Amino acid sequence: MAIYQINKGINKPIEFKGLKAQYIGYLGGGLVVLLILFAVMYITGLPVYLCVTIIVALGGGLFYQVFQLSHKYGQYGLMKKTAKRYLPGYLKFNSRKLFIHLKK
Repeated sequence: MAIYQINKGINKPIEFKGLKAQYIGYLGGGLVVLLILFAVMYITGLPVYLCVTIIVALGGGLFYQVFQLSHKYGQYGLMKKTAKRYLPGYLKFNSRKLFIHLKK
């Protein structure tokens, strides 16, 4: 008879070093952008120490911002906040006809 381990992480959000869910993707995308930015600055002829200094500063800011968003909004909070912008402030109806026909 085979012995299987039970996966106790089912339906739990992905978490890596305190980052939850989509914030891992945001951090990864930001790091790719920083890598491309470093390559562009290096190819244009900026001194290497200046390129590294700028990238380290921007990378530190990226890490700080992503971790702050992750802790403030949690797994789905940032998506809920952005979705809330698309909700109307109020609904206006000129007649009751719509609601009268709902009972039929």
